[in-house]
Amino acid sequence: MIFYDCSTAPNPRRTRMFIAEKGIEIETRNIDLGKNQQFSPEFLLVNPRAMLPALVITGDRVLSENIAIATYLEEIYPDPPLLGQDAEEKASIMMWNAMAEFQGGVAVAEAFRNSHPLMKDRALPGPENYAQIPELAERGHARIGVFFDLLEERLQKSVYLGSDRFSIADITAYVFCDFGRVVRRRLPEENTAARDWFDRISQRESAQI
Repeated sequence: MIFYDCSTAPNPRRTRMFIAEKGIEIETRNIDLGKNQQFSPEFLLVNPRAMLPALVITGDRVLSENIAIATYLEEIYPDPPLLGQDAEEKASIMMWNAMAEFQGGVAVAEAFRNSHPLMKDRALPGPENYAQIPELAERGHARIGVFFDLLEERLQKSVYLGSDRFSIADITAYVFCDFGRVVRRRLPEENTAARDWFDRISQRESAQI
């Protein structure tokens, strides 16, 4: 297997943390998005969509979505379980992973890609160029606040998001909360349960690589 990573981007970091939590040794190649290396002819042969992460599993077979990569790795490396063990736990983890991705990750992406000068005409990832829409940046900021409150409500009742154990849902939510720094958004001081959860995950070895 070959894992195509980017040390500065949130989505590859999710896979990087997942691999680290599993304790798997995988050949890794860094693609520098800041230098547009995702558009190099060599990487486009790996993923024509010019997006990360990407995991080459056998020959020319490539997985290019976080949930697909996690599902594959969980199947061949089941311990520790990060996608759940029984039907109820698996469903809850998948639900919270999706909520973290679409209500948290998309919100941060809207705010960042539609406002940062480096993202001019790159409002969406991939090979096509899209103009920034300032109103989407404003909406993204509003959605980030709603997402932070959602996390606080959940984490006042549960040690982790998907169940009582650390899972892929926590990885996804943690990475996007941390990436909120690019638009100067952090978990509010008053969100004590969410901040405690964030600090605990920050101390995990996988969060520090």
